[in-house]
Amino acid sequence: MVTNRSARTRSGTTLHAALADPTRESIVRLLLDGERSVGEIAERVPISRPAVSKHLRLLETAGLVQFRAEGTRNVYAVQPAALAQLRDELDRMWEHALRRYALVANNTRARRR
Repeated sequence: MVTNRSARTRSGTTLHAALADPTRESIVRLLLDGERSVGEIAERVPISRPAVSKHLRLLETAGLVQFRAEGTRNVYAVQPAALAQLRDELDRMWEHALRRYALVANNTRARRR
């Protein structure tokens, strides 16, 4: 059974803030390749196992990862909905920026004529 103790939807700000830390970003990048246990993650990042657990709890609270119990260990995976939310926000940001750029470019051309 997959568990995510943070059942409610998180804001984009919360998701971005969770990924702002380089260690948490590294953990999420590892999880993009597939599910991993805390021990497997700890082997690949330069921090202790307890520190990995703390980062995973924060990522879970932000809604970026979920876990399932497998015997005595928890296996973590990215939360696809959170990644989709981040992607959608970035798409909207770029669309807005490109619209503004086009507006400025068109106004600049009109003044030159």
